[in-house]
Amino acid sequence: MIVAGDTAAARLDEALAELDRSDLRRTRRTLDSPQGARVSIGGRAVANFSSNDYLGLANHPRLRQAAHRAIDEWGVGAGASPLVSGHARVHAEAEERFAQFVKLPRALLFGSGYAANLGILATLGGRDAEIFSDALNHACLIDGSRLSRAHVTRYAHGAVDELEAGLRASRAPVRIIATDAVFSMDGDFAPLPRLVELAERHDAWLVLDDAHGIGVAGATGRGSLEHFGIRSPRIVYMATLGKALGGYGAFVAGETRAMEWLVQRARTYVYSTALPPAMGAVAVEALAILAEEPALLAALRSRIARFHEACAREGLGAPRSTTAIQPLIVGPAARAVQASQALMERGCYVPAIRPPTVPENTSRLRVSLSAAHEDADIDTLARSLAAVLAK
Repeated sequence: MIVAGDTAAARLDEALAELDRSDLRRTRRTLDSPQGARVSIGGRAVANFSSNDYLGLANHPRLRQAAHRAIDEWGVGAGASPLVSGHARVHAEAEERFAQFVKLPRALLFGSGYAANLGILATLGGRDAEIFSDALNHACLIDGSRLSRAHVTRYAHGAVDELEAGLRASRAPVRIIATDAVFSMDGDFAPLPRLVELAERHDAWLVLDDAHGIGVAGATGRGSLEHFGIRSPRIVYMATLGKALGGYGAFVAGETRAMEWLVQRARTYVYSTALPPAMGAVAVEALAILAEEPALLAALRSRIARFHEACAREGLGAPRSTTAIQPLIVGPAARAVQASQALMERGCYVPAIRPPTVPENTSRLRVSLSAAHEDADIDTLARSLAAVLAK
């Protein structure tokens, strides 16, 4: 039991106080409504530019109905690991549908994107491996690389020449390139065609985290592989269900033997209870909606274009991102927090992203656009950003 005066407790108090002094303490907001383009916080409706619900599917009627039907048929919990008795027919169908969707031989359903990346890197890697990690990778790729016990070599963001030199110099029997496909804080794409070329030339695995590309990138929303038109047996592909696809969990897809090795050895798969069956049914329905309702993707792209136009009109400059993630870098953490609070007062929920999520002095407002936003929401946001950032 921790009591006042204990050294351990005092250290935590001082660490929390330092977060306060640095404007880095994070707080949770409690929503009083489902996810959507507008949400209720503290009894007040605000335009929601914080969510990764890029296609507006998180509260879509078809997904809600699919979840209800699955609960009626399959119950709530899976009850066990997929390798014991937790793997239901609805999970198997979701895996088959996703493999078809991204045109890869086999897919596995994991509990989360974080768990999936930890499992992939620890299973493919090991003490004899070298993992080459982009400097701006998501925390789950960073942590998965560390936990794999492999030697980790960071390369500058998108620096394929630096990566190539490292691969050429590597003497590790197992080499892995790990990267976000769409970077979560900048909204830019990794140079995937070059990375595929390097993986094939240097006998390396290419682990791609397409959490922010699936459902958004590509002509039909099939993700970054479709966007670039790339295929390779070297690719181990991860995409989440909890963002554009509106549900929860993650898929890993790739060549059959690599997927079978994950089934046998990925600890985050072997030793975790399977997802609730309803999440498998939701995934199947989300993929069907993407195929049947191309207007959703068209609407998202229209919102992105309108935001760019509105920013230019308001003198904010042209955003660099072509994806649903639109960062506005403001520098110091305190300024990002103040700007976020001022935007909330104007009815726009835009989170302040600070270290350690992003590098020092690159704190930002991270605008997430959705197909469910109205044109008026976009215009109001641009006007509010211009007013707040001008102060």
